Amino acid sequence: MRSQLQAYMKQLLVPVKKLAFASLFFAVLMSSCVPQKKIKYLQNLQKNDTTTLHAHKRDAYYQIQPKDNLYVRVYALDEKAYLFFNKQSITNSYNDYANDASVYLNSYDVKADGNIDFPIVGKVYVKGLTVDQVRTMLQQLVGEYLKETTVVVKLVNFKVTLVGEVMKPGEFTIYKEDINLFEAISMAGDMTEYANRNKVVLIRQVQGGSQVHYLDMTSAGILSSPYYYLQPNDIVYISPIGYKRWGLGSTFPWALVLSSITTALLMISYIKK
Repeated sequence: MRSQLQAYMKQLLVPVKKLAFASLFFAVLMSSCVPQKKIKYLQNLQKNDTTTLHAHKRDAYYQIQPKDNLYVRVYALDEKAYLFFNKQSITNSYNDYANDASVYLNSYDVKADGNIDFPIVGKVYVKGLTVDQVRTMLQQLVGEYLKETTVVVKLVNFKVTLVGEVMKPGEFTIYKEDINLFEAISMAGDMTEYANRNKVVLIRQVQGGSQVHYLDMTSAGILSSPYYYLQPNDIVYISPIGYKRWGLGSTFPWALVLSSITTALLMISYIKK
């Protein structure tokens, strides 16, 4: 009777064994890395061509727009001349750079008409100019009142936001006059392996609303795109690829599946004995 029961159990466990091995194979297959074709940048660059020029279809630098904020400082050998043009006293000049809030509060906002209100000089039209052009113009205007001065101008509201399939999503302050897509993504810790690099979404604020642009980071054409360089307040959204949409990403309970399969295989091995 016992031998017949064992024979029956062995016969019953044959399909269970096949199912366990099939499940184990499927789990290993699906938990493997995403194919390199899904995660490589600039895939169509020629390996033997190191001199290809990808011209950027854009203006050299960002052009000042209404609602921007410009940090302006006029440095002079004469302390009275310094106080004449700057908002804070010379004793607090170091604190001007202490934090973002301090810099913002001591900056000049660009009005809707494109002007800033600069001490003594009055209204200065800066809309459509680059930061360098504003600096040159203010240097000339200040030079009409004082000699041996140095004017410093910075754009202080340059922030970009990266969300979605990046390691460290968030809003990032840019401390220079321009930044490209690769630099911005590196600030967010790069994309995750489940990021859809073929369809990166760029949301850009324009007069009257927002524009949405779809960019392919796997193509070398991105280097000559007019959207390769970001602008203040740009939002970059990285959507997930299909692997993660089907729940087979890092959040899938692989540990539970593999432990169940291991238990089943151990039971089969014990019954065979």
